[in-house]
Amino acid sequence: MNYAAIIKQVGRGRDSARALSRADAAALFGDLLDGRVPDVHLGALLLAYRIKGESLDELAGFLDALHARVPVIAAPGRTVVLPTYNGARTMANLVPLLALALARRGVPVLVHGVTNDAGRVASAEIFAALGVAPSADAPAAARALGADRLAFLPVDRLAPGLARLLDLRRVLGVRNSAHTIAKLFAPVREPLLLASATHPAYLATLRDYYLAHPADVLLMRGTQGEAVANARRAQAIDWLHDGMVERVVEAEDGSVLALPELPALDAASTAAWIRRVLAGEAPMPAPVARQIEVIVTLATRGQAAAERAA
Repeated sequence: MNYAAIIKQVGRGRDSARALSRADAAALFGDLLDGRVPDVHLGALLLAYRIKGESLDELAGFLDALHARVPVIAAPGRTVVLPTYNGARTMANLVPLLALALARRGVPVLVHGVTNDAGRVASAEIFAALGVAPSADAPAAARALGADRLAFLPVDRLAPGLARLLDLRRVLGVRNSAHTIAKLFAPVREPLLLASATHPAYLATLRDYYLAHPADVLLMRGTQGEAVANARRAQAIDWLHDGMVERVVEAEDGSVLALPELPALDAASTAAWIRRVLAGEAPMPAPVARQIEVIVTLATRGQAAAERAA
């Protein structure tokens, strides 16, 4: 591809830049994933998109390129996909609690994400403290889903090209389009995706995207960037499906009256507390409990519909 010409098109700032077509975006992101873009063009493209933002067609094209390079994971029944790419830096990371609680309810959960993040406690660290080993590859993740209803697949084993783009944050100092795509990626058939965004404007973009490209998605403002309910104040959660938006959890006004007991930030303390919650020795935070019930209901409904269709 003529990368200089593409930079000229997308690199003119938020107001003057022009978006690529879906096909051209897929070709470009495919080159990025495959490591074919020279470093000077690579940095310019990533920063250009950081400033411009991705159009709906560009998001679709980027996802097309990623799906073309990653095998579909064989999953049992209706599978929840929970991307984890932020971790925690101010409050305990409850992504592993959500995943384990769903698995115990019989809902298969595929978690994919980074294994570490400087200055944050990654979900992978908490899974390790809980004895949940990462899957070595997609077939191993499929086996774990079948046996335990839970698999954690590190992004470098799921999509090495995507992992390389994510790692460029350490070089460039800012996130790039790969961080967005990672959170929208669901490598199973007919998933229920848990998606989140931090900024209200980007929540609107994702809502528009899934209205234009229908899928089963639970969309919320992330807790420290993660798609798990805030234990201290529930966010609104929307269910996007069949080109419609349905509010399934209402936001709470202010903090909850009784703040839940939460562990220290580190992985060992969080894992020990999660064990207590799952054993019934400590209460499940009410917002997380509501999120779990919504997910179980939708996953069960989706599974029944799939069985009737078959």
